[in-house]
Order: sequence, then C-alpha cells, then structure tokens
Amino acid sequence: MKLVRKDIEKDNAGQVTLVPEEPEDMWHTYNLVQVGDSLRASTIRKVQTESSTGSVGSNRVRTTLTLCVEAIDFDSQACQLRVKGTNIQENEYVKMGAYHTIELEPNRQFTLAKKQWDSVVLERIEQACDPAWSADVAAVVMQEGLAHICLVTPSMTLTRAKVEVNIPRKRKGNCSQHDRALERFYEQVVQAIQRHINFDVVKCILVASPGFVREQFCDYMFQQAVKTDNKLLLENRSKFLQVHASSGHKYSLKEALCDPSVASRLSDTKAAGEVKALDDFYKMLQHEPDRAFYGLKQVEKANEAMAIDTLLISDELFRHQDVATRSRYVKLVDSVKENAGTVRIFSSLHVSGEQLSQLTGVAAILRFPVPELSDQEDDSSSEED
Repeated sequence: MKLVRKDIEKDNAGQVTLVPEEPEDMWHTYNLVQVGDSLRASTIRKVQTESSTGSVGSNRVRTTLTLCVEAIDFDSQACQLRVKGTNIQENEYVKMGAYHTIELEPNRQFTLAKKQWDSVVLERIEQACDPAWSADVAAVVMQEGLAHICLVTPSMTLTRAKVEVNIPRKRKGNCSQHDRALERFYEQVVQAIQRHINFDVVKCILVASPGFVREQFCDYMFQQAVKTDNKLLLENRSKFLQVHASSGHKYSLKEALCDPSVASRLSDTKAAGEVKALDDFYKMLQHEPDRAFYGLKQVEKANEAMAIDTLLISDELFRHQDVATRSRYVKLVDSVKENAGTVRIFSSLHVSGEQLSQLTGVAAILRFPVPELSDQEDDSSSEED
C-alpha cells in the first residue's frame, strides 16, 4: 500500500489518500473503511443522455465521486471491495443524495475521511504502508569486508543497510590487523541486523556468502550474544539460516532464495505466529485456567488488574457498526499496550481467526492468576442455574 497524503488534525479528524498495490491491500482497505466515513474515488457511472432530436441514449462515463459510506462488501476470493453510499459532493453526472457503488481497484487511488481516526486504524495504515511489516524474509548477503542487509517482500527486495570495511590482507607471521578489521566488520553487521530487522515479523534470516564467511560470522555473532546476554539474538537464533552465495553483492540474493532448504523453510506463513498464540491460550486454559480468560467483560476486568500479558483479538471486532462498541475494543488494545502487554490482532480470514471468533473474538493470557475473576464467573453461572 502506498500512502500519498495524510492530513489528520489534533482532534483525530481528517483524511488519508492511499493507493492499494496488491490483493492483500484490498483486505487492509476493507478493515479501514467504516460506515459513516466519506470515500472519494474514481468510478464508472451509466449516464442517460438526450440528443437534440429527443432520442434518449446511455453511455458509461468515468467520474470522481465522494460517497458517505452505508455498506461495504468484500469478496475474499477475488480480493474485490465494493463500497455503497450516497453522493455528498456536487457532480455533473450524479445528483446529490443519489446512491452509487464504487468498486475499489488496485493501483487506483482513493481518499478516505473520518471524523475520528483511532489508534488501531492508524496502526493498520502504518503496517500496510511499511514494507518491513510485510517482509517475512530478511537476508544478509556478505563477503569479507562487504555486506548488504535486505528485506524481501512479496513484490520487491529492499536494501536497508550496506556495510563496507577495508580489511588488510594477512601478512606472513602477523594476522592481527586482518583479524581486528574482520572483527570490526562483523560487529557493524550485527548492529545493522539489530537496527533494521523486525524480529517480530521476519520468520527467516538468510546469511549468504561464498566460502566460510557465513559460518565464521554466525559463530562470532552468537558468541558475542552469549557474552553480552543479548536476548533478542539468542531467542531468534533458530531463524538464522546459512546458505551459499557467490558474493556479497545484492544480486547474489537470487541464488540464496533458490536454495531448496530456503524454499521449505519459507512455506510457513505469518499465520503460524497466530496459531502458536492461540495454542498457548488453549494450553493455559487447560492447565492454569486462572491465567486464561475470554469474553469482553472478563478480559476488561483482567486488564483493570494490569494482568494481561498477551491479548488475542479478532480484526472482525473493529468492523463493528456501533461506534461505542468499536471504541471499547480500541481502548482495550491501547490500554494493554500501555501496560507493556503484547497485542495480537488475528485476521478473520485465517483458520486461527475463525477459532478465536468462536471464543467471542477476544481472549487473554495473563501474567499472573486472577482467581477472583474465575470465582465471579462461577458465581454468575450458578445464579443462572
């Protein structure tokens, strides 16, 4: 998704202009557009014309309309989005208040205006427009003295950093200068990896090089991580995959991506993270029920006790027609983040999202047991009996 313009005032009212670039962007758009918003986009309208002789004909014209949104329909198979509403801006072909349906298309820009842009919607725009969020794969293509840190998205490869260090040759009987320069080079590459790779999103980091450079670099990186107790690198050690490449230049990345071991590793999807979170919730519910809650009221009470470690919530809930209900979910998400909790927004198009919807669409894994909530639950169920 490409962000063309963003005008949001201090009171959170305003508009953004976006261009969807791939099918997945239509799903993001579906989650951004809500009933009551105003949408401006190019569309085709069938117009009746009357000639001087009085004969009536019709032809199709392309025009730009601004609609007040009344209904949104998304076809997940074809990735098509239709928005129905009434015209709210003067137009030579369409009367004010007349109904029209705009079909949003990839690579055609639209402007969306809202009276209130909440944090969840703004974060979705940020994620949709930032390639780092869709980049499942990162790569470090290197040779002695040269390294490129790249992010690989479904549609392109982005070079996020280039590390170049002059490494002197080994001299007979004296390798200290060479070794020191090599260590300095490795250290700079490690820093670039930590700065440019989002480990929450990336599921595989390819380390590609000719010869033994990749093995030596990975040994150095994890030895330093143990010495400095670098949890970020140690926890994500399994994501690093060593493959062969003919040089440290960016074009060598193609060889690395064609490696069969890489292809099997990348058959995973982002949904794997959601599946694991839901699995952790079910395990907690089975073994420590005082630390696993679902249902909005229960989860809100757990949040009041600052007990939520991970919040699992379906994106379906943010499409609720009632503004008050929708803002209640947004407040919950903001509050959990403020209390240093993790928020996982599940896609209702994934199997894990469907399972979560069966559990009311909102669930939480707690940091510590909250037995009072369980007791309240038991009391209410016995009263109902």
